[in-house]
Amino acid sequence: MHYKKTLIGLTIVLGLLITGMARAEQIKTTPTEFVENLASVPGKVGNQINIEIEKTKEYQKKSWADAKAQWQKLLSKFQAN
Repeated sequence: MHYKKTLIGLTIVLGLLITGMARAEQIKTTPTEFVENLASVPGKVGNQINIEIEKTKEYQKKSWADAKAQWQKLLSKFQAN
């Protein structure tokens, strides 16, 4: 009997969740907003590319510094002998 009550309860909860998602507020966009959003895409893409380029440069700078330090450490081990 307890099993049936649990199953009915879960069914009701799932039904409420599904209908709650279906009733989500729809966003209405005017044609002017659409055109403005579309026009801003190239600038956003360009900014994102520049951000990624800067991140890559910083990573490479750090990576090369680490490699140089490791190389110097290795060379010092051979020169010490």
